[in-house]
Amino acid sequence: MVRKILFRSAIFLGGFAFIAGASVFAYAYFTVSIPDPNSFVNSQATIIQYSNGVEIGRLGAQNRTIVPLAKIPLNVRRAALSAEDRNFYSGKAFSITGIARAALNNLRGGAVQGGSTITQQYAKTAFLTPERSITRKIKELIISIKLESQLSKDQILENYLNTIYFGRGSYGVETASQQYFNRGVADLTLSQAAVIASILRSPGYYDPAYSADNLKRLKSRFAYVINGMVEANWITQEEAAAAKFPEIRTPATSGTLSGPKGYIMAAAQKELNSLGFSDAQLLVGGLTVRTTLNQRSQQAAVDAVDKKGPKNAQANLHIGLIAIRPGTGAIVAMYGGKDYLVRQLNDATQSIALAGSTFKPFALVAALEAGIPLSSMWNGSSPQIFDDLGKPYPVSNYGNEQWGQTNLLKATAHSVNTIYVPLGIKVGPDRVVDVARRAGIPASVEMVATPSVTLGVASPRVIDVAAAYATFAARGIYAKPFLIDQVQGSNRGVLYQARPQGQEVFSKNVMADLSYALQEVVRSGTATSGTAGLGRPAAGKTGTSEQNASAWFSGYTPQLAASVAFFRDNASQTLNGIGGLTSVTGGTFPARVWTAFMKAALIGQPKLAFPKPIYIGGKDPIEMTPPTIVKKPKPKPKPKPSPTLTVIPSPTDMSPTPVSESPSPTTTLSPTPSVTP
Repeated sequence: MVRKILFRSAIFLGGFAFIAGASVFAYAYFTVSIPDPNSFVNSQATIIQYSNGVEIGRLGAQNRTIVPLAKIPLNVRRAALSAEDRNFYSGKAFSITGIARAALNNLRGGAVQGGSTITQQYAKTAFLTPERSITRKIKELIISIKLESQLSKDQILENYLNTIYFGRGSYGVETASQQYFNRGVADLTLSQAAVIASILRSPGYYDPAYSADNLKRLKSRFAYVINGMVEANWITQEEAAAAKFPEIRTPATSGTLSGPKGYIMAAAQKELNSLGFSDAQLLVGGLTVRTTLNQRSQQAAVDAVDKKGPKNAQANLHIGLIAIRPGTGAIVAMYGGKDYLVRQLNDATQSIALAGSTFKPFALVAALEAGIPLSSMWNGSSPQIFDDLGKPYPVSNYGNEQWGQTNLLKATAHSVNTIYVPLGIKVGPDRVVDVARRAGIPASVEMVATPSVTLGVASPRVIDVAAAYATFAARGIYAKPFLIDQVQGSNRGVLYQARPQGQEVFSKNVMADLSYALQEVVRSGTATSGTAGLGRPAAGKTGTSEQNASAWFSGYTPQLAASVAFFRDNASQTLNGIGGLTSVTGGTFPARVWTAFMKAALIGQPKLAFPKPIYIGGKDPIEMTPPTIVKKPKPKPKPKPSPTLTVIPSPTDMSPTPVSESPSPTTTLSPTPSVTP
């Protein structure tokens, strides 16, 4: 009896679900219409704005020329069919297996997928949102069915080839032919047709202008398309063998990408892609994108580099600047380079450079967390030799400056290497790495837990260091950097709204002592000259790598953190000589650019004081016992009047000798004067 009841209930529920589903489908069928190919692909470009709504630039514009199917060569049509739907003329409007596969993948949270037929792809171009929903799938299915019943296969293929996105801002095979080969579709060779067909599935994945990996993938797909045409008897084996991979034109550039602004546009597009907005949607969707960039701060960044950077520097000098609002992660200014059209690598968010002494604060934080006070006394003589996993590790101060017994506060102000290396050894290099990670240095930046990690032998991006110093400015609150604040659709509905979330990674007490120490760098240390005239409390750290291959200044006020880096194409090239300076350190050009930027960016904002130091571990001088691994360098013996040859042992470690910044006036351990707003 129970089985009968359950069986009847199942039948009833199944029948109810079928009727409900059929009703929904029937309603959708009569309410969803076929979109006009000349209306839904339009010239509504995406507008990129500053945080105040002023336009920065636009992504996309109408770039489409309709050509009738009769003027599209047979090889072009067949190449597209070989790439996307080899059974188009004999198959149905939609693929059940394709839909099932896409639905299962979407439910699992995988990459967005859709049906595989050309009819479905054409239908899908009418919907410019990245949503994963059953409603959208039903609409695509209905449009596909209606297309099959109301249009011929030739008409569907013609509309498809005239509306599908091929990358580089081009819609349809005619403009794609111009973009990739500088000729009309009627003049494409078989090889060129196969390339066009190969790219249309995912331009960002196959267009070789993006990366070398794309070129490899494109060549593989090119072979797939050619082989498919052979299998379908559309070309002969001889024609396939003669079809060599063609040369592809470098993409034409747009005026909106020229100058420093181009880096903003490219960075905004990249972040929008990561949020789920496709290139096709950005180029025709009529979106309005508000960034976190402050218009005045952005101009201040450009002006600071132009006015305070070296004049007539060589082309391979790179300058990156990022400013972040502490506690939120909002990027308020970005200088990625002088001209995006000349160099597409963003020197603020993509390029890497040796960090130098900008990493010393990570060791200081680890020390403070371990209870080691700023008043602790260390041996600052130079050179010294330390043990690095059994190998001698020679360390010298900048210019081999001798500091004798010096407290940690003064060693921070003057960036004393021979104190910071044993400090890192004492707290443990693994703890230094841990602090760096918590502060904001991502896992993509390789750091090895050895004594040299304290001296910045790692190569982060400018944005990574800026994020870490923003954590310091926020008194221990880390927030991931972001550029996109809000995205509105063409109807001004909000499609995306950023929701910053901060995470406490350091105690406020540790941050108070850290900021006190880093203020000494500005007041009486290696950055005193470069930051002169700022006119408000600031904390920061200079950084100079081996042989002056890179130079940094990273610093902050309570309201704003910023990092500036100067570097060459690679670490074998020195900065020395630029701007007439014999020695380029973090306290020179980087600190001057940082200061000019901060002065302009903070105009009108109150002059806030940092929290007073806590003096973790006390104020009294404490003599620190050097790590047992410290070794005294052996003096070179004087030559003896004897034929006997004396062999002097030499260090076997081949790592570069780290440097710190040039000496500055004496620092005393005293509280920070309070500055009222």
